[in-house]
Amino acid sequence: MTERGPGQAPDHSALYVFAVCDAPDPAAFAGLPGVAAGEPLRRLPFGELTAIVQTVRAADFTDEVWQARMADRDELERYARAHHDVVSAVAASCPTVPLPLATLYHGEDRARQALLDETERFRTALERTAGHSEWGVKVYAAEPPVTDPGPAPPRPETPAGRSRPAPGAGLAYLERKRGVQARRERRHEDALRLAETVDASFGMIAAAGRRLRLHAPELVGKGRVQVLNATYLVAEDRGAALQELIRTLRDATGARIEVSGPWVPYSFVGQV
Repeated sequence: MTERGPGQAPDHSALYVFAVCDAPDPAAFAGLPGVAAGEPLRRLPFGELTAIVQTVRAADFTDEVWQARMADRDELERYARAHHDVVSAVAASCPTVPLPLATLYHGEDRARQALLDETERFRTALERTAGHSEWGVKVYAAEPPVTDPGPAPPRPETPAGRSRPAPGAGLAYLERKRGVQARRERRHEDALRLAETVDASFGMIAAAGRRLRLHAPELVGKGRVQVLNATYLVAEDRGAALQELIRTLRDATGARIEVSGPWVPYSFVGQV
């Protein structure tokens, strides 16, 4: 849906679209700067729905400029936060479908037609996520140190100066090595069971769920391993049940369970 291109004139404008919603309250986003200081946020009706938009300089969103911005962590975070602030404010007043960061069109007519073409998808997403929030769940298991079986025991010297294995030494070494491997395999199986237990438990109270890619070990921290990275769509009236489930799982599993939210359901508006 994003229209972006090189070589836009400095004074050429584009329309940045933050979200699509039902009957938004203008007071919900009044005063927010959006992504273009000095340009007011406004509503753009299309059919029975409304988009929240802002006029921006097209030259600020060419492919070249946007790629450079994505390479600058601070700058990208600034835009992402500004986008999220608008979406969150609107979602607090009515059911909302957030659009991806930097969704732009060259003019209101093109934006309105493109959004009209997606009306059915937006309507389905609004109906699915109304009254729901997104919750992120990360589960970590302790990673105990692996015992090294150590080198094979030294072999005693024979009278002739030749060494020979101590009786049973090689077998004992292999048994220790097999024991280390068996413990690794058991920990892996335990981690899988823990992930399935937590995921199934959240699935019982969530309207939908998504399991995401696990974080790399270097991002998780020393001494623990991430076994589940997931997000769930939970009805707002099930907040108490959610908190009780978290306490129960922590007590029952002993695992570290990190929960974040509630969020606007970014992860579930595209699954329609």
